[in-house]
Amino acid sequence: MKAANTRDTSPGTPPRTRILVVGGGYVGMYTALRLQRKLKPELDRGEAEIVVVTPDPYMTYQPFLPEAAAGSISPRHVVVPLRRVLDRCTILIGEARSVDHARRTASVVTLATEEEGAGAVELGYDELVLAPGSVSRTLPVPGLADFGIGFKTVEEAIGLRNHVIEQMDIASSTRDPAIRDAALTFVFVGGGYAGVEALAELEDMARYTSRYYHNVQPEDLKWILVEAAGRILPEVGEDMGRYAVRELRARNIDVRLETRLESCEDRVAVLSDGSRFPTRTLVWTAGVKPAPVLAASGLPLDDRGRLLCTAQLSVAGTEHAWAAGDAAAVPDVTSDRPGALCAPNAQHAVRQTKVLAENIVAALRGGPLTEYAHSYAGSVASLGLHKGVAHVYGRKLKGYPAWLMHRAYHLSRVPTFNRKARVLAEWTLSGLFKREIVSLGSLEHPRAEFAVAAGGGPPGHGGSGARARPGTGHGAPPAGTPGALDAPEAGAPDGKPGHTGRDESADGSPDG
Repeated sequence: MKAANTRDTSPGTPPRTRILVVGGGYVGMYTALRLQRKLKPELDRGEAEIVVVTPDPYMTYQPFLPEAAAGSISPRHVVVPLRRVLDRCTILIGEARSVDHARRTASVVTLATEEEGAGAVELGYDELVLAPGSVSRTLPVPGLADFGIGFKTVEEAIGLRNHVIEQMDIASSTRDPAIRDAALTFVFVGGGYAGVEALAELEDMARYTSRYYHNVQPEDLKWILVEAAGRILPEVGEDMGRYAVRELRARNIDVRLETRLESCEDRVAVLSDGSRFPTRTLVWTAGVKPAPVLAASGLPLDDRGRLLCTAQLSVAGTEHAWAAGDAAAVPDVTSDRPGALCAPNAQHAVRQTKVLAENIVAALRGGPLTEYAHSYAGSVASLGLHKGVAHVYGRKLKGYPAWLMHRAYHLSRVPTFNRKARVLAEWTLSGLFKREIVSLGSLEHPRAEFAVAAGGGPPGHGGSGARARPGTGHGAPPAGTPGALDAPEAGAPDGKPGHTGRDESADGSPDG
């Protein structure tokens, strides 16, 4: 094999090639999966190793986050354990802070380095795959950092579900009409997949939950969608976008187009049209941006901060560096437009991993490289239970057929047979039994009650937890305490899930 090195080898040990994959999301997991299959002989002989650096030990199937938030799918079935799927790879839980490609090293911070206090470690490599995905994009909106709630991770999705139900608990028990009104007002900023699907699923869930409250009616709930553009769900086309607006408004959801969030200080959402809404729930799903490690890599970037790549998925003008997905600006060779790039969605990202892995193997074995080419197939989106829109291969669907296509498609694409079977079983059972409406807000701070019983400080201090049960003498944490999802100031990084434009997942899902 080419590019072999002698890192981490003792005298007399054959040199091996280290492939470093930064990121364990769509691109990272599927690239590593295909590499471990195609390089099986080299891995068996000890001539190659694959190291995956990722902040989490799992890959999140982000299109299912809205259904996880609504309780239709268990959060455990939305994630894929990397150690099980990538059994021939070394999984390193940590974060790559910077890359020195001239020296072929990456600066990595792990849980162990934080405990040791030794700082980042230098990890050498021969071939680099940069697939860190994207992070939430925020704007300098006053109060957003203190009161905003994100919707990009499974933790945020489940936390938001708990938060919505807790707000209904607050509204049901308070005597103050102002507190009740703010608790029952839910503002979502961003009209892409993340905002629309999260709002639609949670509105369905909350409307169903209200039947179990003696003094909360569905019409008491106020749902507001704020979008700066003139339409929502641009990926499904103008006609389907207009249909989605009509469908949401028919459910008494206030859709405000060409409107921006100006401020959310003091638990009041102030919009650019002059409207003011006291609210304890503001969900920010207004976009994503490239991960910070790209800017610290020294590799060529485009004006949006993505890696400039060739059609072979190598970093432009750079040897032994590769990228795909959200992190990469890949030429769209199927487009007639000069300079056209592939859209940063899962449909392209996961298909790119097949070409990416094959090209890395070809480069190591001295073979020819191939170009990535795929025409965009279309989009599907859910608008809640039994409702949806789709624009696939030129055909437009809406209502129940679109919703059914949405479920069938993503069931076929969710990784591993294990996950497919579990998700299908949950959907089947949800059609036979009633929804679960319990809030498990204490999961965010499980030590709260014990800390109080043991005579510790107030919950939320010293890592003890954020919420105690009524009657313990301790309330919620101070305003702005991260993770306190029973308080509206529960801050979380904003952003929309990778479902943002992520209409498709992988070809050839792994078994496991």
